[in-house]
Amino acid sequence: MDVETTNPSWLLSFPHVVVATISSLLFGYHLGVVNEPLESISIDLGFRGNTLAEGLVVSTCLGGAFIGSLFSGWIADSAGRRRAFQLCALPMIIGAATSATTRTLAGMLIGRFLVGTGMGIGPPVASLYLAEVSPASLRGTYGSFIQIATCLGLMGALFIGIPVREIAGWWRICFWVSTVPAGILAFAMIFCAESPHWLYKKGRSAEAEAEFERLLGGSHVKYAMLELSKLDRGDEADTVKLSELFRGRHFRVVYIGSTLFALQQLSGINAVFYFSSSVFKSAGVPSDVANALIGVANLTGSIVAMLLMDKLGRKLLLLWSFFGMTMSMVLQVAAANSYVSGSGSLYLSVGGMLMFVLTFALGAGPVPGLLLPEIFPNRIRAKAMAFCMSVHWVINFFVGLLFLRLLEQLGPQLLYSIFASVCMMAVIFVKKNVMETKGKSLQEIEIALLPPE
Repeated sequence: MDVETTNPSWLLSFPHVVVATISSLLFGYHLGVVNEPLESISIDLGFRGNTLAEGLVVSTCLGGAFIGSLFSGWIADSAGRRRAFQLCALPMIIGAATSATTRTLAGMLIGRFLVGTGMGIGPPVASLYLAEVSPASLRGTYGSFIQIATCLGLMGALFIGIPVREIAGWWRICFWVSTVPAGILAFAMIFCAESPHWLYKKGRSAEAEAEFERLLGGSHVKYAMLELSKLDRGDEADTVKLSELFRGRHFRVVYIGSTLFALQQLSGINAVFYFSSSVFKSAGVPSDVANALIGVANLTGSIVAMLLMDKLGRKLLLLWSFFGMTMSMVLQVAAANSYVSGSGSLYLSVGGMLMFVLTFALGAGPVPGLLLPEIFPNRIRAKAMAFCMSVHWVINFFVGLLFLRLLEQLGPQLLYSIFASVCMMAVIFVKKNVMETKGKSLQEIEIALLPPE
């Protein structure tokens, strides 16, 4: 069997990948959509000054996302990856419409919760789908699209939120806008390829072959099918039990995956995203400028990561990214130090924060979501992704809940030192546990990582 020496053309798989990343665009949009309009929403719905209600509007969404991500693996395995995208778009459309038309806080919370469930299903399924439909030579580049689309979504939400102070009821438009990409996602998925890995796992080899032809081109089909056939398909009646993820030969990859997500969240990145404007405010930078700066830093990092992902590899990017984040947090600690003069500490804290976001976007942001579907074997991939994303949401929720309390109790110096040490621990963890996956087929990675039974 001669191995195809040329790489498949990117033009074939590109449209499928772009449609799939709409789910990440929506994800980013809904993360940022209440950021600016929260004040006018609270006035219109009559809970102004009630910080608990305001916190709920933000975090109900995260609760929904946790539940969505728990079920995402089961949905992606039973309904297929394409249907899963459509099922993720549905609650996003209904939820956004509910939030846009509501007159009460309860209606807003129901809408946010529904949107959240869609947000929970989207990212793990997008990571799965991209890993399974991309040619090995492009998997890193395509995987970075997820981060870039999320960035663009966040920036779009902030941009669309600009007129919210001038125009009464504009926040309703902000919610309505998001139904457009959600509708496009649900519709365009009808024309996209189903994941050949999923089809093969379901015993539908002929269809898997046809989809490979659409994604890779005719000359690569034989080799791709040969690679697939090396894997144990598993007896399909035998479904993956949750307990299987935590013991035996799969334990190590699931442990690496969930720890990577935990470290990514505990590094303090979401605290930086949620509360950056207050840091900038104290530095005298207006919030819209601050948001724009953070957005640009995030996008720049993501684009650089996309260009380097398949050249330098995932492990190097992760190591340097976490190391850069450690250094940025050290700058923040220095800024919080009383010995540094006023203007010096402002420069340090703003510079440290932007450097933190930039270095995060270089590796710690995009890599875990890309690396996990690569290191998980085909049989447990969807369920294991779902579990790791749930870990991510739980930690995300608590970081958002407790960050301001901890900042008051511990003071910035101690809190930023904790974040810095988490990032340093992440460097050591990656060095010891993560294997390089660039350019390898999913099958080669699986055979390298899993001890034979």
